[in-house]
Amino acid sequence: MKKGFILLTSMVLAAGLLAACGSSEKTSKAASDKKVLVMGTSADYAPFEYIETEKSDEIIGFDVDLAKSITSKLGYKMEVKDMDFNGLVQALKSGQADFVLAGMTPTEKRKKNVDFSDIYYNAKFMIVSKKDSGISKVEDLKGKTVGVQLGSIQADKAKEINKETPIKIEDRNRIQDLIQEIKSGRFDAAIIEDTVAKGYFTKETELEGFTLKDDPEAGSAIAFPKNSDLTEKFNKELKEMKENGELDKLVIKWFGDKQ
Repeated sequence: MKKGFILLTSMVLAAGLLAACGSSEKTSKAASDKKVLVMGTSADYAPFEYIETEKSDEIIGFDVDLAKSITSKLGYKMEVKDMDFNGLVQALKSGQADFVLAGMTPTEKRKKNVDFSDIYYNAKFMIVSKKDSGISKVEDLKGKTVGVQLGSIQADKAKEINKETPIKIEDRNRIQDLIQEIKSGRFDAAIIEDTVAKGYFTKETELEGFTLKDDPEAGSAIAFPKNSDLTEKFNKELKEMKENGELDKLVIKWFGDKQ
């Protein structure tokens, strides 16, 4: 009787011990296993997102730092996936990306397919051309070939310009493609976000540009799949970064000055 009791007691204790160990392992695993969020971007948009090929194949930039800060505070790990800008909205819809940070403006057309955070950065349109092109105002574009990035708000702006000043519009997937087409003479000019264009001017010294001063600023926001619970979470962190000066520090790091 005692022997059976002792054996039964031992089995109960052993089972309890195993259950405790299992519970401990699950807790440990949960603590160390952070969910990975995929950030979709188009890494041709310095200083927002780009690759310094001479140094590494890592995607860096203002948007990347912003995403790292927010995801870390929310307890997530992050993976950056590079793709053509024109495919980013579809990447959200198909589940290839959890959010998009790519200097994207929340247009009404895009809002039909994805949700957006609050604006985190403002910029202007810039007309970029060779220094000897004679292009210094919008009217000088008449009859010229103007390049834009496929799927961008700059493409919409080109169509708007075309209504008043007839131009031939050509699109490319990447910003560097637009720059190369201008240098080769196939494009007379291109419409690029001013901050991005200025980044190219440091290396491409034969290029110059002017901003469309009467235009409203093109605000950038973070894009999410429709009804994603991440939108509210990101907005909360973004608001705190604006209030505590953390966002300003990132702006100064990547753009050299506050907005």
